[in-house]
Formats: sequence, C-alpha cells, structure tokens
Amino acid sequence: MPRNSAPQAAEDGYERIELPILGMTCANCVSAVERTLRKRVDGVKDPSVNLATESASFLYQPEEVSLDDVAAAIERAGYRAVLPSEDDASGDAEAEARAAETRSQRRAFWVGVAFTLPVMVISMGRDFDLIGEWAHQPWVNWLLFALATPVQFYTGWAFYDGAYKALRNLRANMDVLVALGSSVAYFFSVTVILVPALEQHVYFETSAAIITLIRLGKLLESGAKGRVSEALEALMDMAPSEARVVTEAGEEVVVPAEQVKEGDTVIVLPGERIAVDGEVLGGSSAVDESMLTGESLPVDKAEGDEVFGGTLNGQGRLKIRATGVGGDTALSGIVRLVREAQASKAPIQRMADAVSAVFVPVIIGIAVLTFLIWLAATGDGTHAMVRMVAVLVIACPCALGLATPTAIMVGTTRGAENGILFRDATALERAHSISHLLIDKTGTVTRGEPVLTDVWIADGREEHEALRLAAAVERGSEHPIARAVVAGVEERGIELPESADTRSETGKGAWAEVDGQEIRVGKLEWAAPEASDRARQRARELAREGKTVMLVSVDGQVAAVLAVGDKPRDSAEQALSDLGDLGVKTVMITGDNDLAAQAIADRVGIDDVAADLLPGDKVDAVRKYQDDRECIAFVGDGINDAPALAAADVGIAVGSGTHVAMESADVTLVSSDLHALARAIRLSRATMGTIRTNLFWAFFYNVALVPVAAGALY
Repeated sequence: MPRNSAPQAAEDGYERIELPILGMTCANCVSAVERTLRKRVDGVKDPSVNLATESASFLYQPEEVSLDDVAAAIERAGYRAVLPSEDDASGDAEAEARAAETRSQRRAFWVGVAFTLPVMVISMGRDFDLIGEWAHQPWVNWLLFALATPVQFYTGWAFYDGAYKALRNLRANMDVLVALGSSVAYFFSVTVILVPALEQHVYFETSAAIITLIRLGKLLESGAKGRVSEALEALMDMAPSEARVVTEAGEEVVVPAEQVKEGDTVIVLPGERIAVDGEVLGGSSAVDESMLTGESLPVDKAEGDEVFGGTLNGQGRLKIRATGVGGDTALSGIVRLVREAQASKAPIQRMADAVSAVFVPVIIGIAVLTFLIWLAATGDGTHAMVRMVAVLVIACPCALGLATPTAIMVGTTRGAENGILFRDATALERAHSISHLLIDKTGTVTRGEPVLTDVWIADGREEHEALRLAAAVERGSEHPIARAVVAGVEERGIELPESADTRSETGKGAWAEVDGQEIRVGKLEWAAPEASDRARQRARELAREGKTVMLVSVDGQVAAVLAVGDKPRDSAEQALSDLGDLGVKTVMITGDNDLAAQAIADRVGIDDVAADLLPGDKVDAVRKYQDDRECIAFVGDGINDAPALAAADVGIAVGSGTHVAMESADVTLVSSDLHALARAIRLSRATMGTIRTNLFWAFFYNVALVPVAAGALY
C-alpha cells in the first residue's frame, strides 16, 4: 500500500502529503529532514518525520513549491524522498525503491560476513595461540589488511556517506559514531603495518566486526519496522482488486476496482468482499464488518442500508450503488487517518528528540576524553585507542529515536483493527490519563430513538389484544411515538391489523373504531378519566423515569398503560462498569430533563448527571472539570456535541454520529459499541507503558554501558 499517496487538500491553499524517506538511521536523521523542510524549503509547513515508518508528512503550497523541489532539498540533506506518480497508484515506486535498498543492504552485509569471518578467525586464533606460527609472520598483517579493506569501504561505505552528509548539514548521527569508531581502528592498523617500527597490534578484526555487526543490526531493524506495519497493510489489502459492474446494457462485467465510478451499480455475490462503499439497491445478506468495527457478529443488510468496501458478504446476493470509490472509501479513510497518526509525534517524544539531538556530540566528547584520560594514566596509546573506539561503537542513539514511534505505530494499528481511530499520537498519549469521561446521553449512551419500553396490562385484559388494538390506532400516524408503539408490537411477534380510520386531538391523543369498539391511545385523563388507582400509580412511576406515558382504553375502560422512551444501548451498562474498573469517573451530559437523564444513569451505572444543558452549557461543563486540572474526555455523536468534543482534552465521537462530530474528535469509535471506550483507554495505557519501557531501556543501556566501555570496570 503506498504511503506516497496523492496530496490531500488542506487549508489556505496548502495540501498535505506523506512521502517515504530512504536513508534515515536515527533520531538525528529525523531532525535533519525536519529542519530541512521547515527552514530550507519555502511553501512547506508543519513537517513531521517518523523514523519507524520512514516517512515525512507535511503541508505544502503547490503554487509556491513543487514536490521535485522538496525532494531535491531532502537529497541535499543526505536522504532520498520517493515521489508519487500518476501512473503509480499502487505504490510500486516506493516498493521498488525499498526493495532495492534492502537488496543493497543485504548484499553489503553478506560481503562483510564473507571477509570478516576469516579476519576474525586469523586474528583471534593468533591472539590465543590456536593456530600455527605462520600467523605471526609480517605478511599476515597484509592479508588482514586485504580482507578488512572491502568491509571498511564497501560494507561500511553507507556509514561514511551518511556521516559526511550529516556533518555537511552540521548534524551528527549514528553514522558519525560508526564511521569514527571503525576508522580509528582501521587506520591505526594501517599505520602499524606501514611503519613496522611501531611494533603494535593491529585491529583490523575490530573495524570489520564493528561494521558487519552494525550492518546486521540495521537489517534486523528494517525487518522489525516492516513487521510493525504488516497489520495495517493487511487491512488495506482486504479491499478486492476487482468488482462486478452492471453495464448500461444490463450485463455484469468484472473490471478492476479502481475503474468503478461513483453511481455505478455493483453486484456482490455470496462470499465475496465488497469493493466499494455503497447503498444496497436490492437483495439482502449478513455482512461481516469486523475488519472495520472490530465487532464479530455480521450485520444484516437490506435495501437502503449502507455497506463498506473491504467487508465480507455473507450468503445473499447484493445489488449496490457505489457511493465511495478508490481513496474515498471508509477503509481508505481509516488507513489514511492511521497513517497520519503514525506520522505525528506524541508529546513524550519531544524529550527523546531533545536528548538525541545532543547525544552523538556528547558521545564523541566522552570518547575523546576517555582517550586522553587513559593515555595520561597509562602512557599506552593503543589501550587508550581501544577504549575510545569502544565508547564510540557501544553508544546507540537509534534506540532513543525508535522507542516512541514504533510503539505509536503498533498502538494506532491495533486500534484500527478494533474499530478505534486515533487522530494523532497526541490523542493516543492523552487518553491514558483520562480521569473523567463526560458522555452525551441521546444517541451515545442510548439508542437515540424512541422505543416501546414498558407495557402494563389491566386486570381481565390480554396483552396480545391490547397491543394489537393500540397498533391499529397508531399505525396510520407518522409521529415518532406512534411509530415506536407499532415497532414494539411488531417486535413482539403480534400480527398487525389493518390501519384504522384514525382521528387525533392535538396534545391529547388519537382514537379510532376497531372491531366495533372505540379505541383511544393518549393521555390518561383524555383516554380514560375513570382509570383505576393502580393504572394511575403505574403511569406516575413511568413518568418519573422520564418516559412518555400513554393509556390505551377500550370503550372508555383502561386496557393498558404504555411507555415510550430512549433505551440504553445493549453495551452501555457493562461498558460503563469497565470504565469504573479503570478508575474513570463517568458523568452524563445531556440537554434532556433531569428525570429522564437520572433514570438512564441509574440503569447503566453512571456516577453523576448534568441535565437540561444547551450546547454551550456542555462546553462550560467540560471546562469546569478541566479547571480541576483533570484530563477530561467527552463522548458524543451529534452536531450539538461538536463544541464540547473540541473543548475536551480528548474528544471521542461514536461512529454512528454525524460527520461534524467526528471531525471535531480526537478519537473515533467506528462502531457504536461503548465497550470500545474502555478498550481505547486500555490501549493508550498499554502503549504509554511500552513507550516508557522502551525509553527506560534506551537510556539505561547507554548510561550503563558507555562508562563500562570507557573502562570504569577495568
């Protein structure tokens, strides 16, 4: 999957693009590319370079600077940018460039192995008297020189090239350390064989081993970075390469998926993956959307329902009108968002970057100081040189540079696999410290639509008959409450009668004649003024729960009391319990009345309620909790939630919500399953734990072993 995708429109004439960058080895390389883009290329802003993904993301003005100019500037800095091309939508250019680089690295490594092994065998065998007297002959040093030279200048050439380019740009990176350390050992040994009077030991095996082993490390590092992104690559590969399109003549033709246009009619057979986003025109099936939402149960699809590219069709045949193709599909959007999150930097990375920026100069200074101290203490220049080389090659700035971005890559990719999309690395980091979660009620905790929640049947009446008569009156109405009653009756498997000739009285209810009886559905005093005390008591109880209460009467006698309300989502109670287990306090923020809000809160286990709030009041509620210096998350789905989502430390939009809500959010839950809230926080905490562990060992390794290399334990 290409990272060097076509530029995406941004603001003020800028476009955002992400380019693969070849040749980066450590955090100093990242800083060099960022500085080049920020200070040496006009028309570019907000560059963010990621060592783990080996890419640069930035905004640029096409009218002011071309991508060729950007690539040239990066080339002058010592690195290579892979540019997109119109005929390379599949990303072959990037794949070929990376494959060529890998082949070159592998070839250089094996050349290093082939020449280093005999150098090591001869040198170690001679030092430990494991081979014959011939090994001590002067010509053997020339043999070692001949074997070590290809390693130094072929296998190790990339380090010299990288060091030169870094120093030319007034930067010092890992290549500088490797080039210095190996060169000191190599050229000291060359001097020894050119001036036999020195009678010193040669260290060709040291220089060759340094280069070959570090080249091996680079190959392993490259493989690890490739494996990190495999899950995301696999996600994108789920989009099929072909689609079955209906032509104007009515024929079904299989074409490449990229040729499908918006508005085309696409046929999806049982067991096939859907190639485009679209709307079902005909047929029905159950579609596995787990690769998008993380939910394992298939979702039933029928005419009018929305389907997404990459999802797996079940046993039915679907006829779909394409509404999103190519880069406009939900899957492409998810991958693009994850890529942007991976390319961004978490605040914790600034510390590592700051340390890495001075790391190499400090190590060089320590190495020189080590040499001078040992030279002064022992008078043995050879021993002092060995200690200096040890300091240069033991230090590892790469670990500091990779500690954060690799964890971010894994975290954001794992989130995408589970239907959790983080806008950037900052959102992923902040989510771990959420202390209070303010959550909208309607459409978030609840389903956001009225449903028949309660049925109370009067003595001597049958539930089946009372509901059938109520549905007969309400069936002809388009009012949401009436539709909820009819839907509730249908869900109970009760056969609906024909629609009655219904009449209504505004603010009171509706009535009709059914089976020769007058059936009324509405307010208690209007439908049955002589209602029993039990019916009135039940009506009051339901009203106190914030529900809409209706009485059903037959010829003036109470038959049933019905209540319609907004039911909590099936996942709400357990999801909020999971949040409590994580130590997160929950607060319901809603514009609904206090009775209705408190009733829902009690059912699902929400800690506190703030009701009767306007959109502006929701923002004030967020800021009130922020004043207590807490990390506040707000969860919502509607347009009226957008201000609060933007104001919160972490804004979380549920996937069933509006586009505006998701644009304002830091985290988007692709599905409406509230269990994803706890999963998002756990994922953030796990990622931050990994980052801290990585940074600890990166610092500990260098802090502990550099003094050892300098001779602290000698």
